[in-house]
Amino acid sequence: MRRTKEDAEKTRIALLASAERLFLDKGVAHTSLDQIARDAGVTRGAVYWHFQNKAHLFHEMLNQVRLPPEQMAERLCSCTQQQPLRALHELCIEGISALGRDEQKRRVMTILLHRCEFTEELREAEERHHAFINLFIELCEKLLESAADSLYPGITPKLAARTLHALIVGVFSDWTRDPTLFDPEKDCAALIDPVFRGLVKDWDSSVAH
Repeated sequence: MRRTKEDAEKTRIALLASAERLFLDKGVAHTSLDQIARDAGVTRGAVYWHFQNKAHLFHEMLNQVRLPPEQMAERLCSCTQQQPLRALHELCIEGISALGRDEQKRRVMTILLHRCEFTEELREAEERHHAFINLFIELCEKLLESAADSLYPGITPKLAARTLHALIVGVFSDWTRDPTLFDPEKDCAALIDPVFRGLVKDWDSSVAH
């Protein structure tokens, strides 16, 4: 009997779920495609039907919890029309609070930040991940350029974009390491606001209007 598209999609979802579970438990480098296939109850051939290699599978797992580059670009570019700083602030708040609401996002980010060694086998996934980071910083920088006059003297859009990225990565890394450190939903504004106050002149008055 020929496999239907629905059956194929169920197999793909099962493989991603098994990979996520094993990567979290054993680490990415210590998990093989054979182990993932056995955990999902399918053959190794089924893995290669859906994924070119472990790097491809790992990258697709990441894409389940983060916007693909095209969507991210569209989302950030749409913020440039009005109040770009407030829009960027809301995006940061949304990203951090989602970590507390979305269990899958928490698991995948834990894998990425604490269970992954970018070995030669994962070189392709590492390059894609770095490209994603660079795109995020580039888009934030462009967004900040449209409000450059609001930044403190000496703080360029380039530096501000890297500061925001470093903050988000640090918050994600700390919380996935120890979820008792703070509540990502209740405390996200308290984590983000001081950074915007340090970057943007008259930040408190600007967000009040």
